[in-house]
Amino acid sequence: MFKKEDVKNKYDLKIKEYNKHNKLYYEDSLPIISDREFDKLKAEILNLEKNYTFLTNIKSPSNSVGFYPSKKFEKFKHKVQMLSLSNAFDTDDLINFEKKILNYLNKKIPLEYSVEPKIDGISASLTYLNGKLAYGVSRGDGKEGELITNNLKTIKDIPHIIKNSTIPKEIEIRGEVFIEKKDFEKLKGKFANPRNAASGTLRQKDSKETGKIPLKFIAYTFGFSSEDKFKKQSDFLKELKSWGFLISEYNKIFKSIDGLVNFHRQFEEKRFDLKYDVDGLVYKINSIQLQKRLGFTSNAPRWAIAHKFSADHAYSEVLNIDIQVGRTGALTPVAKVKPVNIGGVVVSNATLHNEDEILRKDIRIGDTVKIERAGDVIPHVIEVDLRRRKKKLNKFLFPTKCPSCGSKTEKEYNKTTKKFDAVRRCTNEGFTCEKIAIEKIKHFISKDAINIDGLGKKVVEKFWDLNLIKFPQDIYNLNYKKISSLDGWGSQSVSNLKYSIENSKKVALDKFIFSLGIRHIGIENAKIIADFIKNIRNFLNYVKNNKINQFINIDGIGETQIKSLEKFFQNRINIKVVEELIEILNVKDSNLKKNGKLKNQTFMFTGKLQNISRAEAKSLIEENSGSIVSSVNKKLDYLIIGEKPTNSKVEQAKSLGIKIITQKEWSDLLY
Repeated sequence: MFKKEDVKNKYDLKIKEYNKHNKLYYEDSLPIISDREFDKLKAEILNLEKNYTFLTNIKSPSNSVGFYPSKKFEKFKHKVQMLSLSNAFDTDDLINFEKKILNYLNKKIPLEYSVEPKIDGISASLTYLNGKLAYGVSRGDGKEGELITNNLKTIKDIPHIIKNSTIPKEIEIRGEVFIEKKDFEKLKGKFANPRNAASGTLRQKDSKETGKIPLKFIAYTFGFSSEDKFKKQSDFLKELKSWGFLISEYNKIFKSIDGLVNFHRQFEEKRFDLKYDVDGLVYKINSIQLQKRLGFTSNAPRWAIAHKFSADHAYSEVLNIDIQVGRTGALTPVAKVKPVNIGGVVVSNATLHNEDEILRKDIRIGDTVKIERAGDVIPHVIEVDLRRRKKKLNKFLFPTKCPSCGSKTEKEYNKTTKKFDAVRRCTNEGFTCEKIAIEKIKHFISKDAINIDGLGKKVVEKFWDLNLIKFPQDIYNLNYKKISSLDGWGSQSVSNLKYSIENSKKVALDKFIFSLGIRHIGIENAKIIADFIKNIRNFLNYVKNNKINQFINIDGIGETQIKSLEKFFQNRINIKVVEELIEILNVKDSNLKKNGKLKNQTFMFTGKLQNISRAEAKSLIEENSGSIVSSVNKKLDYLIIGEKPTNSKVEQAKSLGIKIITQKEWSDLLY
């Protein structure tokens, strides 16, 4: 049985989250989640209100559209609300949409749909009095918008005077302001995507600044009209064209759901060839008389729906294939593609995984490919659209020499599977391969390794180019005077970096072993080895006296790890790196307790901890025979909450009956 209070809390949290993203989308033009995630959040709130009638909130999407108008502009009330559209994501949604229409009309009649692309831009309304543009207004919250007439007048597609006698004495024409992809290329350093560029430009205080940007306007409907003269949406679109407005060349008429679905599928494939971004198709009942009969719900018309495109994939052209070299020498092919918007994120790179994947999918430079991006997963190429393949495209030849250092590349033979690995690797084990060296240093300073705040990946790359860092030990002999002269480096940031580096000199043995970036030696293997050798001098003794094969006696360390260690230390430079680091760092002896106070207990942190870093807290748990898990599941014993914990993790822990404790309660378990 549900608890009313729990449902209300869940609802209020979602309302708060919705309004945060609503402001980012409409007022700030800086969305941080995709349109699909935003639509899903909105649907979850409306579904809760439907299932629990006691839920209500003035800030609910059921009571508002868009966001409150900016204080920068004078407010203007719409004569007819500018409502948002309900969304459809699949055929079932469309069938339900039509069913609701027929149920509302209480009879089964043939329906005709007017279809147009849903341009990913900014909605605006234009009021004409006796054919003259009087007011230009943004959508705002749907009831009130911002009076931005002068800014809209800078758009060439918007006529200031319409002399055609068919235009009503007063009419409010609605449409979308957008920027074409080719024009956005010149602005992309300032804005995240074309929609943000259109929004930011349109809401400039100075209309002269707006006029510098080539904004476009496509008209698609009317809000208020003083004359009741339009019979069909499709006829009104023709009128718009005769009045001098730009309308979409892709407007269509269909008489069945099947027709809508087929057109949607075809259009989704070619939408990326358009001059502008679209995120779906809009279906409207074509009869204006039926539109009036159907009317509106509190926040959407009953007679229209937006059929969204998939947020997780898109088609684009492969401009080039780059080969990236990783820390362990792995060669990873990356497709450089024409920038394409996938779920609100502009994608210009997509991984091709490895040589075998390129061969299997026959991916060539110049091909049109399907790219998928699901959640936070790196975009990757799914398949080639062979129908669009140009003639005389050559097969891609994977390099047999490392593009960084020129060393031979090879695929290792796996005795267990009796197959060669899919990944081709540079055979250079040292720091003489530039790309491997840079990635090794990035790994060395990472949180699970030495953990140096302020020395991020981009900083490592910059310092490498300036010859400030070439080996891990160089970090401890940085030229801070030179760094302070660089752009973006003030006295405080240099001081913070120096403090972080000094603070990193005290390091646990297992973290030191892990920081070396040896292939097959992850965090857990490093802990096992550290527990066996006890101190760093023993480790160096095993290395220099070729006794690493004795690690075969360690439970959890196998032949693969031993061969990887031996191969790494066959390189004299790697031994030198370890020797010099030992002289600089204070590598603590391993003192893992097999029967510590936290034996056989699992922990997870959420939120910010006080007076202790997350890395140090994890070490304390492991030193006392406890273990850390990375997700909330049935194997978790304790969820430790700090400041501002992640609510979803706390809720999940509650539902699984996991004990939730504060930082102090956790500390009490230790001492």
